[in-house]
Amino acid sequence: MLNVTTFLDANASRLNKPVYHDLKNNIRYNSKEILSIVSYISNVLYDSGVKKGDKVIIYLNNSSEYLFSLLAIWRIGAVAIPTNRIYTINEINYFVEDTNAKLIITDLKQDDLQAPVCILSNLNDHLNEIIVPAESTSWDDLCQLQYTSGTTGKPKGAMLTHGNWFTAIQNECDVQSLRQDDVFLCIYPMAHVGISWAISALRAGSLCIIPEFYDFESYVNINYEYNVTKTTGMPPVIHSLITRSEEVGNKLSTVKSMICGGGPLHHEIWKTFYKKYGISVLNAYGLSETIVVGTGTIIRPEDYAFADKFKSVGHPVCFSQVKIVDVNDANKTLDKYEHGEIALNGPGIAKGYWNSPKKTNEVFLNNGWFLTGDIGYLDDDNRLFITDRKKDMIVMSGWKIYPTEVEETLIKYPKVDEIALFSISDDHRGEIPVAAVVWVDESDEEGLLSFANEYLARYKIPKKIFTIDKLPRVNGWKLLRRELELIFKK
Repeated sequence: MLNVTTFLDANASRLNKPVYHDLKNNIRYNSKEILSIVSYISNVLYDSGVKKGDKVIIYLNNSSEYLFSLLAIWRIGAVAIPTNRIYTINEINYFVEDTNAKLIITDLKQDDLQAPVCILSNLNDHLNEIIVPAESTSWDDLCQLQYTSGTTGKPKGAMLTHGNWFTAIQNECDVQSLRQDDVFLCIYPMAHVGISWAISALRAGSLCIIPEFYDFESYVNINYEYNVTKTTGMPPVIHSLITRSEEVGNKLSTVKSMICGGGPLHHEIWKTFYKKYGISVLNAYGLSETIVVGTGTIIRPEDYAFADKFKSVGHPVCFSQVKIVDVNDANKTLDKYEHGEIALNGPGIAKGYWNSPKKTNEVFLNNGWFLTGDIGYLDDDNRLFITDRKKDMIVMSGWKIYPTEVEETLIKYPKVDEIALFSISDDHRGEIPVAAVVWVDESDEEGLLSFANEYLARYKIPKKIFTIDKLPRVNGWKLLRRELELIFKK
């Protein structure tokens, strides 16, 4: 048997300390109290007719109800479908239809939802419940369908198992060196696999804090007020910490390390951040299909003496393998420093995509390797460097242009605050590279192009510069290049 929630039983019997802080309600829970509430929700699910293998959608903002419901679904052997409250009712109904979901845990009373609704309340009335035993589940039993963002079509549900989650939790405890006296701040949406970092903190017995929403001022203050030792960030967060450093002051003084992922961390931003704050960035690489670093790579502080600490996403984590393959022939492994598609192999990799055998076969190979859709290379020491997304690569008259590489150069121009390279169609050359720029103050297209001519090959230089107030991102996080293409479509 392997039910990933059994770590709750172990911690409840040996730890008598707070492990989760509900900021919204200013309540702290120890492991025994969490197990009790999870048992209460498990019984609610049983009473609603949910049984092992049934699908349950969670449609909430970050909250205690969200986190404890996720654990309860796993505990009874059901399958969680985490969704974000920014989704519309129509999008939720797509998940219902795609999975035949039995129930939706939400705080909405909506007649338009196409599955029964469960609204949880008064969780603190259930701190002394009789413990519900973990359902007997195996390594390969599904516990979650993690839907991708669907920026290029209908979302795909990655089939994650108890074994996948066990691997991810163990690896994330390891790479962060989490201890019981750590205070961990997780700003990722609970609908995202980034919540695995928080669950890892629960597993380690650290005190875990998860805000309902991210905003810069509260993020900085939480780190300070709660003496956070391990925190999370994303490239836009790190960028804000640099550009708004006067507001930050000494409020990160207790932070020892920061997890970063979800997109490329530009060299200059990472370098400036480290020099200013001295906080080690654990630059992680993974995907929804691998539960972040369930199977993936990470750079750790001990790597800093031996590698360029501002470019790599590091070595494979435990049990994982990485290689680079030809973008047109996955059977052809490339040599060191050759750019190609990143392939991963390890026990954190999903079983495939729900109800999508064709898409599954395209990227989940028979030999166990998973094609990530990302472009990168390995150095002599097997450190991984990300170049770009395969689908973001621009091909102009046969020339291959990687947006991240160009952005890494142009972000150094002092008048550029943020920049995104993308393509628009061109009758003669197929497509051409163009850039959307958020300026520090006044725009300076001429100066930026002059700078580009000095540091980039001619074919990589943006053919047009568009000024924009804010780059489009998912939850203020992942850059939406496709949206830029639609906004500035020729």
